[in-house]
Amino acid sequence: MLGEGASVKSNQTLQEDGVELGTIEREIFVEATPEVVFEVVSSPDHLQRWWPDEARFEPTPGSSGEIVFGDPAEGGKVVALTVVEAVPPKTFSFRWTHPAGEVAARGNSLLVTFELAASGGGTLLRMTETGFRELGWEAAVLERQYQDHVSGWDHFLGRLAPYVATLQPRP
Repeated sequence: MLGEGASVKSNQTLQEDGVELGTIEREIFVEATPEVVFEVVSSPDHLQRWWPDEARFEPTPGSSGEIVFGDPAEGGKVVALTVVEAVPPKTFSFRWTHPAGEVAARGNSLLVTFELAASGGGTLLRMTETGFRELGWEAAVLERQYQDHVSGWDHFLGRLAPYVATLQPRP
């Protein structure tokens, strides 16, 4: 259920036998400038309007913080997040899902990257999430986590363009 001005192209490296569970890729066209879309994917104030319920971090490389899904007192989830790269208005990336008390790094966390490019009066946003295989999960856990992230990104990225549309002045 995408709003006006949004379309999604999906690509994922999932094989039916469950062996290859490495990358989730999504492309979304958003009717807004790369500068606006960059703010929406990197600013905690905007992020929590289309993705997590709460977001607390500085959008600068090396910044650590957290995002919250639901109410932690009622079974919600608090997830640590570390900003890896912030290059307005082109790239924003972060690592997440690393064990508590550990520094996010390759091998203990997933890497999410938003790449933005001006395209036809709007922005082509490409989201990539990698690192599933490197986490060392057993096959069943890997497949469950991967599928959870696939369905999560499909749901939440579908909310991004309609949210951006609320920020645009109407003629």
